[in-house]
Amino acid sequence: MTMLRKSLLRKSLLSKSLMPALALAALAGSSTGPARAQETLTLGLPAIPPVFVSVQAYVALQEKLFEKHGVKVIMRPFDSGANAARATVAGDVDFAISPTPLIVNMISNANAELVGIYGYEHPDWLLGSMDPTKKCEDIKGQPVGVDSEGGARSIALNQLIRSCGLTAKDTQQVALSSNVGTAMASGQLNWGVLHIDDVPIIERQAGKKVATILDINKVAPLNHYMTIVTTREKADKKKEALTRALAAMIEAVAFIYDPKNADAVAKAAEPTGRDADEARTSTKMYTAMNFWPRQGMGLPQKNIDEIIETQKKVGGIRANATPVTYERFANPTIYNDALKMTGGGKTN
Repeated sequence: MTMLRKSLLRKSLLSKSLMPALALAALAGSSTGPARAQETLTLGLPAIPPVFVSVQAYVALQEKLFEKHGVKVIMRPFDSGANAARATVAGDVDFAISPTPLIVNMISNANAELVGIYGYEHPDWLLGSMDPTKKCEDIKGQPVGVDSEGGARSIALNQLIRSCGLTAKDTQQVALSSNVGTAMASGQLNWGVLHIDDVPIIERQAGKKVATILDINKVAPLNHYMTIVTTREKADKKKEALTRALAAMIEAVAFIYDPKNADAVAKAAEPTGRDADEARTSTKMYTAMNFWPRQGMGLPQKNIDEIIETQKKVGGIRANATPVTYERFANPTIYNDALKMTGGGKTN
């Protein structure tokens, strides 16, 4: 055998011996990292433009935290959190941020296949008026700005004016999604259910003070604001993707509370309609009240139980309906797994 033929034979044998190892390496590389296909979820957001609670999700999107955890999340604003919840039931979105009292009512009255996986304990609702002489009882028969009839602001209106013996039905509700403040600043409305960060913007635009007639935290100190919900079926079938999405949102909270990220958070908040200065001011207001939960899944049982009792009293839960229990309302498993994914431990 010539030297040339021996050399070619050695190269052929060497190549064949490497093939299994290379194939295994390629297979291993394909099972991890960017090659793994990202599952896509759609998140329903409350109001158009979305209210400030949505900044958490927009930070997770802007800072590529969803991407980091291997999931793609599409934001879809609805004119109210109520419609976002209904879209979740219908399967149009995978999960949504919706008002907690509404979810309590939907499950209690219609056995809606919804379950809470994360929440926001501290509501920020105010009943505001452009007339500082007004009192709670003066709202009877008057137009008042809400998001939609039966939406988050409408439900808050019921809770607020219950303190003076009225219900939302005693007023003329004007559905404006998240544009209540704009209507008040322009002089179209005297009354409105507002978020705390609506007030400085109205005052700047109107050139006059907004009178706070009622504060939800004084009227009902034990309360609850919003819940991230999905269907029970998706909590099972899409558990991994939902866990990854929630892990990204948990990490977004830490980012929001870090003062050095104020400019980045303000940029992420652009879809809410706030300019950079307004967004920075709003972020300070909300972080001061621990709006986005830093410990736990944000669904304390005592708060949810109080919402259930309140909705029974105001008629949100029908007299012939069986009120939802906390165990039926909240599913902690997705949050617990998401927390582990971020390096935390089990808290619920």
